[in-house]
Amino acid sequence: MSKRVMNPATRTAAVALAAAGLGASMVAGAGSAFAAEGQAVTPIAVTASAAVATQAETQAKVAAQVKAAATKAAAAKAAAAKTAAVKAAAAKKAVTAKKAASWVKPVSSYTLTASYNQGGAMWAHKHSGQDFAVPVGTPVKAAGAGTVVKAGPNGGGDGPAYGNAIVVKHANGTYSQYAHLSKIKVHVGQKVGAGQQIALSGNTGNSSGPHLHFEIRTTPNYGSAVNPAAFLRAHGVGI
Repeated sequence: MSKRVMNPATRTAAVALAAAGLGASMVAGAGSAFAAEGQAVTPIAVTASAAVATQAETQAKVAAQVKAAATKAAAAKAAAAKTAAVKAAAAKKAVTAKKAASWVKPVSSYTLTASYNQGGAMWAHKHSGQDFAVPVGTPVKAAGAGTVVKAGPNGGGDGPAYGNAIVVKHANGTYSQYAHLSKIKVHVGQKVGAGQQIALSGNTGNSSGPHLHFEIRTTPNYGSAVNPAAFLRAHGVGI
């Protein structure tokens, strides 16, 4: 059997064509290869880039949601703090109002004169109360609710220096005294309310002019007085 010998020139051309075909296939595979069925295959580099972009977008959305939640929580906390502050202020106001309702000024319109513990020739010892200069006949009110334990001339039993006087016992164990009165409108044993009229002011007893002498005491008797202005302030009443 004889062998067929290919012409060298022809053989060289065939090898060149085969190499050229192989190169074309490799280039096509690196760019966008096609499957046997003719469908396009996405390059790996393009797929990775899309995944990174999607992940970045997801992370951005999550960060935005976290920030929104934090803002909402901060707003809720601020609103709760504001509400708490408003409630606290309202509660404080209610307590102050309650104190003020429990205790009142013994006279409505006045001029403050001699104060507690003031010294002078007018008194054998230092002044035991607070004086309110008012015209004779000014309504005198109970500074707090309580029961009348003294009422009458001679200071209601405390001495002629007080003139006509009243002493009221209060639920907190203190006593209030009203002196130099022109008229007494209550009697011993009578219960009175805060702000209730109990007398008219005057100029009786050891008095240098029309005024109300007002005391706060720890007992019903002379010699147990404390600072009445400080007491009223502590109970929400300024004078």
